[in-house]
Parts: sequence; structure tokens; C-alpha cells
Amino acid sequence: LKLVARKKRKYKITTQSNHKYKITPNLLNRQFEVTTPSTAWVSDITYIRVGSSWAYLTVIIDLADRMIVGWSLSKNMSTESTVIKAFNKACEFRKPLKHLIFHSDRGVQYACNEFKEILKQRNIRQSMSAKGDCWDNAVAESFFKTIKVEELYSYIFSSFNHVYSVVFQYINGWYNTKRIHSTLNGKSPLEAFLINSKYLYAA
Repeated sequence: LKLVARKKRKYKITTQSNHKYKITPNLLNRQFEVTTPSTAWVSDITYIRVGSSWAYLTVIIDLADRMIVGWSLSKNMSTESTVIKAFNKACEFRKPLKHLIFHSDRGVQYACNEFKEILKQRNIRQSMSAKGDCWDNAVAESFFKTIKVEELYSYIFSSFNHVYSVVFQYINGWYNTKRIHSTLNGKSPLEAFLINSKYLYAA
């Protein structure tokens, strides 16, 4: 049948958590089963090899329907290019409810004062994983494993535009709209979203 196995690669810690910023408590506490959209978002950043350099993919996932509500692909690890850019896209796509929990690891991009102030202005509660504990942010980690094994490991990228095109097509043309999830009872994020008729897009 010309089937070929795709091997997963060894996990590598990439979080820059050695910084001076204050760490917030783990409010999410691995409560990944959420029923109401825009009450709990999780986020993470991963590296993608592009020739001799790297691209950095940031995603924000709504736990209620596992949809990628915001993402960014950047050429550097600055807070503005990664987390803030993805967060702004998420807020354009979905209206965050008051007291939404935003969970991430302890990376400097999430812990810095600039991003904390943005969350504070929107009355969003920040939550962070325990140090070095990937299970506290398992949903975001699982997405990165999925996109790498199902898509990214099939390519040797030589340009940023190529990476962007592949990531865009995977998230918007497959993951969010067609890929089924066991946690959604065999539905795609889009199907789960459409079932929730009470949800409102941001104006």
C-alpha cells in the first residue's frame, strides 16, 4: 500500500525560563476538559529548522474545542513577534471572556511585564506550568508533536515562506477544519465550534 511510518523525534526543552520575571501560579492545574469557549486558552512556542537557521511557531489553543484561535510564525523569539502577535490574532478571531485563563510555560515571552500588562488590561488570568513539567501544558505540547509528525517532518525547509505556507495550510486547511479529535468525540474543532451556538465572534 506504499505506507511509510513517520517517526517522532526526541523531545527537546526549548523554554527560556531563566529570567528575573515573577512566575504566576498554575491556575489551570491540568483541567483540560473545558466546555465553554474562551474560558481557557493554552499557548506554547516551538522551533522549526529552516536551512541553517530557525523559525518560531507560537500557537494559542481554546481548550473547549481544541481550535487554534491564534498563531504566529516568526524569525526571532521576541515577545512582540511571538506571543503578542499570536495573542492579538486570537483576540481578533475570538472574543476572550472576562477572567479567561491563559496558560503557558514559564518562558520569558510569557512572563515578561509587557505581556502580563496586556492580559491585565483584558481581565485575563495568567497561569503557568511548574518548572520543566511539560504535562502541565500537555494540550499545546500534543499539538506540536502532531503537526511535526503529520506534516513538518516531511519537509526540509530552505525558506521562511515555505514554512509559513505549510503551517498555514495545515492549521487552516486541516487541523482546525477537518482533523477529528478523540477529546471532541470524533469531531473536528470546527464541528465542535459550530455546535456551540452561544459563542460570539469578536466584533
